[in-house]
Amino acid sequence: MARRSDEVAAVVEVLIPSPLRSYTGGERQVRVALPVLAPESPPTLGGVLAALDGAYHGIRFRMIDEQGKLRPHIRIFVGERDARDLRTPVPQGTTVMIVAALSGG
Repeated sequence: MARRSDEVAAVVEVLIPSPLRSYTGGERQVRVALPVLAPESPPTLGGVLAALDGAYHGIRFRMIDEQGKLRPHIRIFVGERDARDLRTPVPQGTTVMIVAALSGG
């Protein structure tokens, strides 16, 4: 039988870039809660984005393509680290910052 942590959820702060704020009602910074099954296994970036999409339907598709990869114009930082892998761990108290690149001619 799997043991559960005494902690029921990890709360992660996510900074939202202005092109995606229409999904969050204009909010620049949101918090999402993720289940913690074991303290030695923090949530992943993919889990954070899934929880974000659960709270703000459709936002994940703007960042992740049909193959489950980050779109080329999106950068995500977990703390100060550039994260391209959705399996990147997101420890409790870490801020996730989403950056949308601008392009034009």
